[in-house]
Amino acid sequence: MKGFFAASVLLLALAFAACGERSAPAAASSGEAGGALLAAPAAAQDAGLTAPATAGGPAGVIDAASMDSDVIVAAQEEVLGRIYDSVQPSVVHIRVAVQVNQEGSGGQFPFPFDFDRGPREFFRGGEGSGFVWDKEGHIVTNYHVVQDATHVTVIFSDDSEAHAEILGGDPGSDLAVIKVDVPADQLHPVTLGDSNDVRVGQLAVAIGNPFGQTFTMTKGIVSAVGRTIRSGTSPFSISEVVQTDAPINPGNSGGPLLDRQGRVIGINTQIISRTGVSSGIGFSVSVNTAKRVVPALIRDGYYEYSWLGVSGSTVRPDMAEQMDLPEGTHGALIVRVTGDGPAEQAGLRGSSDTATYNGQEIPVGGDVIVAVDGAPVRSIDDLIAYLVDETKPGDRVTFDVLRDGAEQIQVEVVLGKRPSLEDLMRG
Repeated sequence: MKGFFAASVLLLALAFAACGERSAPAAASSGEAGGALLAAPAAAQDAGLTAPATAGGPAGVIDAASMDSDVIVAAQEEVLGRIYDSVQPSVVHIRVAVQVNQEGSGGQFPFPFDFDRGPREFFRGGEGSGFVWDKEGHIVTNYHVVQDATHVTVIFSDDSEAHAEILGGDPGSDLAVIKVDVPADQLHPVTLGDSNDVRVGQLAVAIGNPFGQTFTMTKGIVSAVGRTIRSGTSPFSISEVVQTDAPINPGNSGGPLLDRQGRVIGINTQIISRTGVSSGIGFSVSVNTAKRVVPALIRDGYYEYSWLGVSGSTVRPDMAEQMDLPEGTHGALIVRVTGDGPAEQAGLRGSSDTATYNGQEIPVGGDVIVAVDGAPVRSIDDLIAYLVDETKPGDRVTFDVLRDGAEQIQVEVVLGKRPSLEDLMRG
């Protein structure tokens, strides 16, 4: 077992070492990935590592059992060091100040207070991370890092500072763009990856400023892909999120999650924790979401999503049984339809009743969406991802719907524009 582990670690480390700089092409197929592994002996020699032949095996094939553990660790360290050296100049530390309750609230005034003139300006501070998007001075971070900020300061890895202007933010993806006015030769844009190529188990590296400890690197793996999480700044969900066990803590927000070639695969945004610190479950907005949202934030200051106007849940076997659905039915159950929204106008129906199953009350009786524009829908996450990734306001889409049990119908809906939180609360 020890030999198997050493061999696995060695092949992984040498494959990393073969990748070179962050601008190297991605391994887009299993054939290319295999090529990287075959190149490992040469890469080992280039790095000053020996590659002895195995007994009875071809020359140049590495016998992991004969490799010293220090050599294996050194190969890993070299890969991680290259990632850090390559990407650190692109990462920034963001400090913000937010003006707080200048007029007081509920008769309680913030400190300091001038009894002759009333409350003076009071600010609270915050911080986060970000990264350089392009040579024009655009920097990407989380929306919640700069939300309501009155002053934003960007600190680069060389300790230089610049005032930043907030260009736009998107609560729905928790992304924002700020801009600094510095010479282009001081800006080092990141290299973007493709989150469609991200696989569970691959190396994941985070660089950011946890707890104000600037330009800190942590590593782990990609723990899951395609997660859907609730945005912390919006009532809507973020789809296609990357989950990682790379330690992420307060202050990492807005920083990049990187692959082994130093390419951005996500923007760190949330953790699940009972203590407020990393527990090994962190979430990053996918880089492909950023590729779609960031240009709109730079151009318009906002991003528009399509809107169906429903809330729902994934059909579970207990729901299917209570609703007399065909065995093995998968889909998204519409629980509630927003009044006068696109779904209601098209005639889609929400749950009309509840049933008790194993002591729990579950919604039943609503339409079950099993496909949209021919694409299968097996869960509510599939529905959200399709609407977010593939549609825009004004698009006409066709839903395949199970209604009243086994009856399957098609319903056409003209999608609207996602309302703001204020509009939803007024509605």
